Amino acid sequence: MGEQAFQLDGRVAVLTGAASGIGRATAQTLAGAGASVVLGDIDEKGAQTAADEIRDRFGATALVVRTDVTKRAEIDALVDRAADELGRVDIMGNIAGVPHNQMVADVTDDELERILSINLKSVFYGCQAALRVMVPQGSGNIVNISSGAIDTPAPTLGCYGMTKAAVAMLTKTLAVEAGPHGIRVNALAPGIVLTNFSRHHFANPDGSVDEERLASYKKNFGAMAPLGRVGEPEDVAWAILYLVSDAASFVTGQILRPNGGVAMPW
Repeated sequence: MGEQAFQLDGRVAVLTGAASGIGRATAQTLAGAGASVVLGDIDEKGAQTAADEIRDRFGATALVVRTDVTKRAEIDALVDRAADELGRVDIMGNIAGVPHNQMVADVTDDELERILSINLKSVFYGCQAALRVMVPQGSGNIVNISSGAIDTPAPTLGCYGMTKAAVAMLTKTLAVEAGPHGIRVNALAPGIVLTNFSRHHFANPDGSVDEERLASYKKNFGAMAPLGRVGEPEDVAWAILYLVSDAASFVTGQILRPNGGVAMPW
């Protein structure tokens, strides 16, 4: 099969969180491999910019649907748009998520509900919406985003790590349930990646990047990894391409860790 194992010609990918970071890089990578992409994000302008770049660069089909992932109906509408206009859904990437840093004792009910809704419930909704299309097809790939936080507990990451650990278990359970229908379900648990998640470490009050602080951030956090660097969104996007491609046709229920070697669980 060779490189053809990584080709996605004729396939349709639906991605949440596609306006920036890992979601945007994944949309570009999958489109570059031949997929049509449907970009969902609450940042409709950012998603449109990403879609325009994809059309200009790859000549691929790229649709945009403004999507608030905390609302089941909007995720359903995102997946339905792909199925109705493009005829199928081969890939569902539940990528949208937000960081959260707060000591457990200080978390309010409202804050807990917010992080659960964005980081966990949205993934659950995305999986359900995808299954409604993929089960009748008898095929499909679902990829969820967990986090390296599931491997190493740290102060202020209680709620964030909790949601991401739940995503990992949802992934494994769904892999067992969906496998008989020809559907593979996997997750990624990235390490430190340069996205909007980490931007507050090196951004100025006006939003511009402080190059000195950025260099310091890369050096300090990169030193934690055996590979000696932090990750880029593309590092995760390439891993997602592998998981949704025919090259990974015997891979399901796994938590892939593009993390530079920071964590190495069995």
